[in-house]
Amino acid sequence: MRAYRHFGSALIHGGIYGDGATGAVNTPIYQTSTFMQEGLGKHKGYEYSRTGNPTRAALESLIAELEGGAAGFAFASGMAAVTAVLALFNAGERVIVTSNVYGGTYRVLDKIFRRFGLTYTLADTSDLAALEDAITSDVRAVMVESPANPLLTVTDIAAVSRLCKRRGLCLIVDNTFMTPYFQRPIELGADIALHSATKYLGGHSDIIAGLVAARDAELAERLHFIQNATGGILQPFDSFLLIRSIKTLGVRMERHAENAVAAVDFLRAHRAVDKVYYPGLPQAPGYEINKRQAGCGGAMIAFELAADRALRVFFESLRLVALAESLGGVESLVCHPASMTHASMPEEIREKVGISDRLVRLSVGIEDIRDILDDIGQALDRSGVSAS
Repeated sequence: MRAYRHFGSALIHGGIYGDGATGAVNTPIYQTSTFMQEGLGKHKGYEYSRTGNPTRAALESLIAELEGGAAGFAFASGMAAVTAVLALFNAGERVIVTSNVYGGTYRVLDKIFRRFGLTYTLADTSDLAALEDAITSDVRAVMVESPANPLLTVTDIAAVSRLCKRRGLCLIVDNTFMTPYFQRPIELGADIALHSATKYLGGHSDIIAGLVAARDAELAERLHFIQNATGGILQPFDSFLLIRSIKTLGVRMERHAENAVAAVDFLRAHRAVDKVYYPGLPQAPGYEINKRQAGCGGAMIAFELAADRALRVFFESLRLVALAESLGGVESLVCHPASMTHASMPEEIREKVGISDRLVRLSVGIEDIRDILDDIGQALDRSGVSAS
């Protein structure tokens, strides 16, 4: 029986807490490839670390509890997690994917799975009518990002779940941007919640990892078979680090979100910025839906520089905020989606879904907000100097 009732405590005490063998408060790093067996068919629950490892098991139990799933799975990267989930489906089947999906997800679908006969359709999942129109007889799943990367489009997860249940489809939700602290897709009706745990769950830009939570035991069994058979598992040390990071997820996400609101207000008032994308803005499309299912706008922002500004000068003028791939670390990061995270997406598709060459994605860190805004402000001011 759990000694806690609230989510903030589950972050610290959830899953497999501590070590029963020694009483250690933290789950030890079981840095072993194999386990001694007492005899044929007699072991202590573990045989080989690809199949199962106590440190990884503690992490997997934790993400299952946080997401409200039957079981969890830890992978060597977010893309390894995405790949394992897509491997649930067969040649001749189709997956519908949020149109402004992360470029790596698009790439693995377009360049790898399509070669094996699993096809995809990009659709605006925020438009239920358009989504339903996209469902053909070969569709087996809908894969949603909400908010989506990088335009932060919001999809009504509960409404899409009802649609999927009517049509017999699996609903997969990438919950990387909101984390289970703000949004729990399985509680909203999703079958699978997945994360690039490299981002907010890791939170310190020092781990590459992916996590998946499955709604029911049957789906969990299939995912475990794929995880074991393909072998893209998270190592014990990284599993330990990720458990440690998740303990501070609540306090970090609160500070991230608080800083993001201030950054949005600043960007909207700056003459160098044409448009700000943030689901926490009351005038943003999907604001009410996002408020209902996530509670806040999160800490990811996208904005478009004005036409009279020099994009390269803006990036090169930043001193505190780093120009880098990834997001969700304690430090603030910016990236240029068209040439970085979404470079694998053809230009015509980027333009169609609204990812312009002037779009900037900002992951707001937990530094003092005054320093973040000072740095962004001076870079925006300088971006006009060489624009002509």
